[in-house]
Amino acid sequence: MEERLQKILSQAGIASRREAERMITDGRVAVNGKPVIELGAKADSSRDAITVDGKPVTVDEKRVYILLNKPVGYVTTLKDPEGRPIVTELLKGLGVRVFPVGRLDYNTEGLLLLTNDGEWANRLAHPRHEVDKEYLVRVRGTVAREQITRLEQGIELEDGKAAPARVSVTKQSDNNTWVSITIHEGRYRQVRRMCEAVSLSVVRLRRVRYGALSMGDLKIGAYRHLTSGEVAALSDGKIGARGGAPRRRGPSAPPRKG
Repeated sequence: MEERLQKILSQAGIASRREAERMITDGRVAVNGKPVIELGAKADSSRDAITVDGKPVTVDEKRVYILLNKPVGYVTTLKDPEGRPIVTELLKGLGVRVFPVGRLDYNTEGLLLLTNDGEWANRLAHPRHEVDKEYLVRVRGTVAREQITRLEQGIELEDGKAAPARVSVTKQSDNNTWVSITIHEGRYRQVRRMCEAVSLSVVRLRRVRYGALSMGDLKIGAYRHLTSGEVAALSDGKIGARGGAPRRRGPSAPPRKG
């Protein structure tokens, strides 16, 4: 059956659909030896020879869904021009190529989903699901009520106003404060930029919950496979989507000292 090339590349775990579109328009994709640059082009993965940068594309029927506790110091792209470590290098023994669902920046740690199911990843990224993402943020000094209120009301950023966040202080001292911030958007460095907009200096940032999924006792740098129930619930928008099923709170205490 013929399908759009970007969908085939996404299903094959080569890249997200958006990244696959860029590969096509950059002339990196060929079908039966002929380069294809039109986004509307279709192919049959069971019949046509599809390549990216000259390498054959194989659609693996086995779908894999991973929850990783990402350390600081890894990028969530599949390639890095600066040669920095890539999160997929942590998935030793997996045996299947996967890509991240969304991103965590280089200096952010915590819960990251990875998969080779492009359709599933696209459904999670769709704005209508509004899946909650909770972060624990350590900032310098104390946090004023006014700063919390501004975050809760929605902060104006350079790329538009951020949706209202759920914010609470979990621990506070004279030197540092731990703040829980829950958002449902996924903009670039959003939590850091929100904090900067209210003059909060971020020392450490860790995602601890995605919908109702939390890491539990998963060690930094370790991963586990999602259960079929977790995959289905996230796919149907029932795990932590606003207006969906009740959410189980993720951990509210700060992570380990450091």
